[in-house]
Amino acid sequence: MIEQTKLIELVKKMRVELGLGMMEIKAALEEAEGDEIKAKQILKDKGIKKAETKKERETHQGRVATYTHATGKVGAMVELMCETDFVAKNDEFVNLGKELCLQVVAMDPKDTKELLKQEYIKDASKTIDVLVKELVAKFGENIKVGRIQRFEI
Repeated sequence: MIEQTKLIELVKKMRVELGLGMMEIKAALEEAEGDEIKAKQILKDKGIKKAETKKERETHQGRVATYTHATGKVGAMVELMCETDFVAKNDEFVNLGKELCLQVVAMDPKDTKELLKQEYIKDASKTIDVLVKELVAKFGENIKVGRIQRFEI
């Protein structure tokens, strides 16, 4: 059993870091017997399962993200879709669009399916698909990567 004071501190720390609900974090920490790394894995696994249940929901909102390299010789556009305008305006959603554009510029996937299978360039421990599903779990809304395009001179 984890000490109550330590549990509270870990919940606060993980809440800031992950942006998930306190009760969800508390339950994961209790299941992991206070092991923060195991608790994060439990939360990740639950989040991916949660994301799978939302994948059939329609996405009629979103953003078109763009990126142009400093040289001006290469750039990308990514269509990122979600269920509500509220999520489309969220800073984390906007940032995901930028990250996906960077991925497209760096790795030049031939289509969205290939993009989703690629290792994330900033964290090889996860794929782009997992990166998207983490945000689905956090927002409780379906998020899909639509069309992608890379441009190079």
